[in-house]
Amino acid sequence: MTNENARANDSQLLEDYKMKIKSSGKPYLLVEDEATSDEYAHFYFVGNYEGEEVVYDAVLITLRLQHESELFELAEHEAAKHFPEYKKISYQEDENGNMEALDDLEEEIGLFMAEVIMELEEEEQVKVKEHVDIDANMDFEIGIDAALHVERITDQVIQKFIKDFNENTLQLDDSLYTFQTEDQTA
Repeated sequence: MTNENARANDSQLLEDYKMKIKSSGKPYLLVEDEATSDEYAHFYFVGNYEGEEVVYDAVLITLRLQHESELFELAEHEAAKHFPEYKKISYQEDENGNMEALDDLEEEIGLFMAEVIMELEEEEQVKVKEHVDIDANMDFEIGIDAALHVERITDQVIQKFIKDFNENTLQLDDSLYTFQTEDQTA
């Protein structure tokens, strides 16, 4: 395909996205998937990149989720060093949709990782800050990976992010934050 044909296709894709976004009634199109939560949103919006109108493929998360993710990555790394036979723990469901029990090694690895995470939290070894990373190497869209210091990713947070990003008025907090896992038992 020539560059001219690619541009024509990109222009049609851009118009398709703009119509889908407009029909959503919001300045973005939310991607509903299993990861969508109060702390994670995946959405598309239109803006400008290097003087051209583009579609942004954005993932916006809370700093707390960013912190949790980095803790888990470090714990996985330590588990891989400690257990030569380490493999990612995969949770299986039985025919009734209930989680099957982990084998002894998976249980031991899980406990080891939990201890590593608790130590890292206690010593405040992982610190995170607000960020916006842009990936212009995608096929069509421009990727955005961003984390903000907010309690939840709400419609208002997403709309403010898009407005500030598109108007080049987004101000990120350079402060470093650490979080403690909240006890879920009540």
